[in-house]
Amino acid sequence: MASFYFERECRTPHSECYTILEEGNPMGRLDLHFTGSMVHATLVVGEQLTQETIQELITIVDEDLIDAVGIERDEFVVHVHQGRDLGVWSNNEFSPPEDGTQAQEGA
Repeated sequence: MASFYFERECRTPHSECYTILEEGNPMGRLDLHFTGSMVHATLVVGEQLTQETIQELITIVDEDLIDAVGIERDEFVVHVHQGRDLGVWSNNEFSPPEDGTQAQEGA
């Protein structure tokens, strides 16, 4: 079993955002949104993760993160996106991926 852990980036009254790490390496991002009796999640992971590992990660999110928040929910919906990280854009700067590859304009 993979040893994923989560670093919270931000929290609002109805959402949380996390970086997903394994052995200190970023493996993806998770956005959780709490709406009444549902939890919506957007899970973004790298190309290297297998379907089995992705399912394992979803289980960890459900059992550890969502239960820890203490929200009673009837449904947990996860949208999974798998691909490569192009970097982080903001008003102030651009940070290329840590593997040293360059993001392509318009990608």
